[in-house]
Amino acid sequence: MAAKVYIPTPLRAYVGNQEALELEGETVEEVLKNLIQQYGDLKKHLFNEEGKLRNFVNIYVNDEDIRYLEREKTPIKENDTISIVPSIAGGSIQIETPSEELSHDEVKRYSRHLIMPEVGMEGQKKLKKASVLCVGAGGLGSPLGLYLAAAGIGRIGMVDFDVVDFSNLQRQIIHSTDDVGRSKLESARQKLEALNPNVRLEMHEMRLTSENALELFENYDIVADGTDNFPTRYLVNDACVLTGKPNVYASIFRFEGQASVFGTPEGPCYRCLYPEPPPPGLVPSCAEGGVLGILPGLVGLIQATEVIKLILGKGESLAGRLLLFDALGMKFRELKLRKDPQCPVCGDNPTIKELIDYAEFCGIGPEVEKPQADIEEITAVELKAELDQGKDIYILDVRNPVEYDICHIEGSYLIPVDQLLHRLHELDSARDIVAHCRTGVRSANAIQILREAGFRKLRNLKGGILAWAEEVDPSLPKY
Repeated sequence: MAAKVYIPTPLRAYVGNQEALELEGETVEEVLKNLIQQYGDLKKHLFNEEGKLRNFVNIYVNDEDIRYLEREKTPIKENDTISIVPSIAGGSIQIETPSEELSHDEVKRYSRHLIMPEVGMEGQKKLKKASVLCVGAGGLGSPLGLYLAAAGIGRIGMVDFDVVDFSNLQRQIIHSTDDVGRSKLESARQKLEALNPNVRLEMHEMRLTSENALELFENYDIVADGTDNFPTRYLVNDACVLTGKPNVYASIFRFEGQASVFGTPEGPCYRCLYPEPPPPGLVPSCAEGGVLGILPGLVGLIQATEVIKLILGKGESLAGRLLLFDALGMKFRELKLRKDPQCPVCGDNPTIKELIDYAEFCGIGPEVEKPQADIEEITAVELKAELDQGKDIYILDVRNPVEYDICHIEGSYLIPVDQLLHRLHELDSARDIVAHCRTGVRSANAIQILREAGFRKLRNLKGGILAWAEEVDPSLPKY
């Protein structure tokens, strides 16, 4: 029986950049077995050491999660579709808010809302009375904040602690060139106040933590998650469940996006979809993998739409559904989500009743960093001095070819980290090898791979090529 298997963007590099594959099999298990037989590098991303599907990878047959069917034994019929949905991050839910009168200026400003039966005066008053907390003022937070302010949400909070960087401007449209180096929240405040002075803005310039999240969330009706890392995603989810706030979720990577609504009374939470995060380094960040600049605009607008629907109590929210978007194919797909009765946060007998250490939960605590603590590092200045002395050093660049084209160290050799195992024969274990990537994270992983293959004369370039451009060769562009 042939099934069409959809491959998500983060895993396409392991299948020759194909979006979908036709594979034979009578069950999901047989199809996946055929998949990893053809593409062996996929195995560690889908299965753990015991050969079981990883908890952060969900498999859907058509639009049903196999966890609620027959799991890997789920039979496959002709023309069925199988979707692999790794973490990359019902009906309408009405927010009960008392009405608040509109001024004459507001009536004029929101007139195109007011003439819609689904909104009208009463709906616009609900928007004015509502409060929304946007977690993040970056790619997703930019369109989210702008459209919520334009729609007339009465009180908008934003939490962030970052400053505007040149690399943000390709997608974070709330900021401009003059804002580079400035606090993201101050930049966002200026734009939102100029757009709609009727909106009350509350800027929380701090890192969201287990110590402050519950108190912060209690003060808002809805939380919109625009974060870009797994510890904060799980923190936002758990804090929303514990405070009873809807979590309007979105995530983006390269050309793909996801959106849903978690934490509603009858719907699933983020942990129901992804019980556990992926191991550190297995799923690349947007800084490593890139993101189409337009993508957060589109997905952020979906978030804004869901927020407004929740406040108005109109339409069907994404609670219980996961919306997938592929910009390259310009396709939307929808998968069903179910509340997991065994979920440790929102299940029938929850075991998580207070916020935890999310860095440790996601495997990036100190105890996880110890295995890499003994990796020898070399600074950019020290490497330049050794090269000037004529030392025989093999500079191994483990970034992607498109990154190498942006800038590279003269005389370096490019072997992307995901190709390293298959190209070990190109390396001489007798030579001193200095590995580098953009910042030093992927190259540390590369050194671990080389160690396991028997290489010993290894060092990691501290700070990566960004440090080289900063400290040695300012002519190189930084990205």
